[in-house]
Amino acid sequence: MSAMSEWGSAQFVGDIAIAPVVDGRAFENPREVLLRPTFSGDPWAHHGDLLNAEGQLELTMGAYLIRTGDRLVLVDAGVGMINNGQYQGGGLLSSLLDLGVEPSDITDVVLTHLHFDHVGWATQKGQIVFPNATYRCHSADWQHFIESDTADAGAIRKLSPIAPHLELFDTDHTLATGVDVRHAPGHTPGSVIVIISSGDDRAMLIGDIAHCPAELTENDWEAVFDVDRDLARRTREALAAELEGSTTLVGAAHFPGLQFGRLLTGEGQRSWLR
Repeated sequence: MSAMSEWGSAQFVGDIAIAPVVDGRAFENPREVLLRPTFSGDPWAHHGDLLNAEGQLELTMGAYLIRTGDRLVLVDAGVGMINNGQYQGGGLLSSLLDLGVEPSDITDVVLTHLHFDHVGWATQKGQIVFPNATYRCHSADWQHFIESDTADAGAIRKLSPIAPHLELFDTDHTLATGVDVRHAPGHTPGSVIVIISSGDDRAMLIGDIAHCPAELTENDWEAVFDVDRDLARRTREALAAELEGSTTLVGAAHFPGLQFGRLLTGEGQRSWLR
């Protein structure tokens, strides 16, 4: 396993280290994927700083690695070996090696939900990528994506090989020292957030509860990726209210560079500070 000196990009919550693990990036038309139906005008008019030079929303693809005690917990598994112009992956294992971590070192893989861009390295060509890990996800997502009458064929192919190594859960619980999972449905039926805590220090990995900071600084956004848009919006707005003005570090699955930030209280509108 890696020496901590190799974790230069890590955030620390007490003795628990959290490092971003970048796999690649994706490009979306912001006005097609993130909407504000109740907003009059263009909701992106004041968010040009979140778009690239071509006016696209550039989303980081990847995961977070948590080191707590003798556990190495990978939260999500990137987009995998996809490179079709819109989605560009393939870097996750190299990013782990930059941290001094081999796939065999990972003890746990926690999937915040089962969309394709979060499970890409769960398996490759039918083979499990992290052979010594216990894979974990919420039972509502496994049922929705793998076992239901409308199950996703791609998800079945990708995830069926992990079944012998899978532990499903349906309640909020402690996964490891200082690491808890909490149900946050809407984006998918079994979406979860991961909470890291030590004493008064706290960080939160929110998965796809929000895809860009604007969804946290303003209410009423909807994402076309959300399975239940109304529930996802309520979950997101409740989380933003919880985080606003707190010292909790926030990591989101697609924010630029997977960098952590905080949600600050502002006059009439919250703000995001990296």
